[in-house]
Amino acid sequence: MWKSFEARLEENERDDKKRDRSMPLRRALFDVLRSSGLRPGKGVTKKMVSFEFNADERLLWEIQSPSNFFLQIKWRDLVEANNFVTDLRPYQSGMKDGGRHSALSRDWSFGDADCFVVRIDDTVALRKLIGLLLQSNDELTLTFSREAVEAAMDAYDSYRQSGKDGAIFSAFGEPRQYWVRSTRKRPNRIYPSKPIVGFLRGKTQLNGGWGQRADAAAQLYNAGYIIVDGDDVPVTPPTRYEHLICDADRIRLCARNYYIEPAREKGAVDVAICADDLGREMGLRDRNPAICSALGSAEFQRCAQVPPPTHTEPNPSSSTIFTYRPISAKESSVMKSASTAFPPSTNLILYGPPGTGKTYTTAWEAVRLCLGDDAVEALRDNRDTLMTEYRRLSDEGRIEFVTFHQSMAYEDFVEGRQPMTGADEDDGVSSSGFRLETVPGIFRRIAKRAETGLGKTAMNHRMTVDGRQIFKMSVGFSRDPGDQQFFEDVIEGGYTLLDWEHIDWSDPKYENIEEILKACQEHGRFEGPVTLQSGQVSITDSFRNRLKIGDIIIASKGNRLVRAIGEIIGNYEYQPRPEGDYNHRRAVRWLWHDAAGVPVTEIYDSNFTMRSLYELKKERLNIPALERYMNSGFKEADTDTEREAFVLIIDEINRANISKVFGELITLLEADKRLGQPNAIKVHLPYSGDEFGVPANLHIIGTMNTADRSIALLDTALRRRFTFRELMPDVIELRQALAARKLNADNLDGINLCKLLQTINERIEYLFDREHQIGHAYFTSCSTRADVENVIRHKIIPLLAEYFYEDWSKVAAVLGDGDSTNGAHFLESKRLPAPAGFTDDELGGDKRRWSVKVAFDFSDFAA
Repeated sequence: MWKSFEARLEENERDDKKRDRSMPLRRALFDVLRSSGLRPGKGVTKKMVSFEFNADERLLWEIQSPSNFFLQIKWRDLVEANNFVTDLRPYQSGMKDGGRHSALSRDWSFGDADCFVVRIDDTVALRKLIGLLLQSNDELTLTFSREAVEAAMDAYDSYRQSGKDGAIFSAFGEPRQYWVRSTRKRPNRIYPSKPIVGFLRGKTQLNGGWGQRADAAAQLYNAGYIIVDGDDVPVTPPTRYEHLICDADRIRLCARNYYIEPAREKGAVDVAICADDLGREMGLRDRNPAICSALGSAEFQRCAQVPPPTHTEPNPSSSTIFTYRPISAKESSVMKSASTAFPPSTNLILYGPPGTGKTYTTAWEAVRLCLGDDAVEALRDNRDTLMTEYRRLSDEGRIEFVTFHQSMAYEDFVEGRQPMTGADEDDGVSSSGFRLETVPGIFRRIAKRAETGLGKTAMNHRMTVDGRQIFKMSVGFSRDPGDQQFFEDVIEGGYTLLDWEHIDWSDPKYENIEEILKACQEHGRFEGPVTLQSGQVSITDSFRNRLKIGDIIIASKGNRLVRAIGEIIGNYEYQPRPEGDYNHRRAVRWLWHDAAGVPVTEIYDSNFTMRSLYELKKERLNIPALERYMNSGFKEADTDTEREAFVLIIDEINRANISKVFGELITLLEADKRLGQPNAIKVHLPYSGDEFGVPANLHIIGTMNTADRSIALLDTALRRRFTFRELMPDVIELRQALAARKLNADNLDGINLCKLLQTINERIEYLFDREHQIGHAYFTSCSTRADVENVIRHKIIPLLAEYFYEDWSKVAAVLGDGDSTNGAHFLESKRLPAPAGFTDDELGGDKRRWSVKVAFDFSDFAA
């Protein structure tokens, strides 16, 4: 992108008729921008270029008129408070590209929002502006790009030779400690950290160590640069600082900065990284399993913008070499811009009277969102096939259906606490008491599921379970205080462990289970008789012999949760640990993991047992769901952001207390607040304390029966975040439904159903309101005159009686029996004589007994 930017600068300089005034300022401001750490964004034209902050916030520079910088309207108060002069630029429709003037495109500027212009006349003002924006919000704290850091090092070299930029560099004096190693081959590869960060941030005062996130060494360390002493020996920061990144995150960033990016800069076809070389350069000792796991991960492919690598065997090992093909800068730009552009999320509520097909429409919409418009169009006239697809997607977990009711609570929908007994855990603890554990609700479960949605790359490289055995395996004890660290070490190291006997099973003779039995009987540490069925024998045999390379293991958390899924990639190894237990190891490529875990019922038809390792029967597994979790790691490297869609259907959404049930989700549901969107928001949930956001590929469809509660009473916050689509009684739908069964809605056994439906609804609307009409679905299943009579007798008449609170005179009026002049068609009445001693006037007039006729008269609706 910098090359494209410079080409535009040169083009402007060739065409600039005011060269004496504009060119020096343009070049000076360009040098500041390039050294600031801001990333050139998607948009660049002859007139305009955009720069991006971490949160997809933009600053636009009008390079043809170099004094002009455009910013989001939200920053105007802050900028003016710091003595900058601004000029409001409200959004104006109808201009080129739909922008507010010809230089801005909506695709890469501010959409339809207002913006403002700041005029900058020198480099000092620009440094002040950029520093102000970076410090205005923690979310915008800049992670320095490699290009920016190296440019700052170039500037420092120039300062040493000519004194240029001395106002910043000289303020820090001579360096004493904390140097940063350059990623380029230079005569002197180490630079003092404070002047480099000061130049990048436009500051002349900085702390140089690790203590605060804003300190110079800490900022460079967190950006993936190696901090060294004056002899270029890596310096490891104290472990007590939680604001410093560590482990796999830092390994990935350093590998990207010191290997991938330099190779890409040189145009190299490929680049090789040896685990031992990287560890030595970073100052990491005995961390080769963690390094190999990080280098082989999908997260590194996303971070470094590289396809999956090849690697040598054995893996993991100090000698393992990973070979990557660096993606070109153009490809990288495409991948980056695509990584935050998700299709819009659907928040839809279908509302209308009963019987208008709302529930069926939710099935149609859910299948459409999951399969796409083209695929679902073929199902439009085939209800059975549509519902077959709906049930298949539901079985896979991509569609979830829930009905709201008056007792529905936040704890049911998002998360709550439920009592659990000790017997629920792998460690076999059993007690008569119980404990309270946080359990995810319906929404959180499907949100977690949606995070595993696959993109096109994952689908094209989809891993299946065909030909593989699948084992459940316990990895640690979920109630052990050290379990979390144990689990993280296993995932980071790329292996799984087994305990039982402290015997080295590497000898080939232990391929025979009888030899394992014999060794356990002679050297085992457990008392009592030992047989082939004993755990130390049968489970050891499974771990050493039956578990093959390529098989899948599902790591449990207790008996109710799954927290990792991996592929066995190595044979049995005996590696004694200092702790003395879990000495048996198999190398694993972890495909998916989540420390909190997901319910085992996501992929299996019951809870697990406490046995630490056993094979699962495939017929009891939800294979599509399991394979989705297995392949979900590929999504980070996917250049196409269209993930598999997931749909939550909420029937009767207005019957619950929406504010109470949704809680903080009301905010997270907005399309632009979803994960991956420009204004993405996460919140800490009240029970678990977990950070939670709503995936962009999770769609929500609700239904609302307007006869139950008026739409006007619905929570205002919900109304603002959902699209509302009204479904009213439709005679055309009635005709089409009957025509699909080769019946005529205008003449069904002599009855004009369309006229009957229209007439009844017109009378209901006149006597009550339009929201209490009768839906066409009441009649779509009718085939004979008897069917129509049954619908009116057992469904419509009782519903009308409820509508009008047993005022049968109004029910009769709706059915056309309101007076006696036209005869009785559906209802008949008989005048009740006043009891002795009363008169009609004393009882409020004429009293009548209403009854439903034995046989109906449809003469008013004859075909």
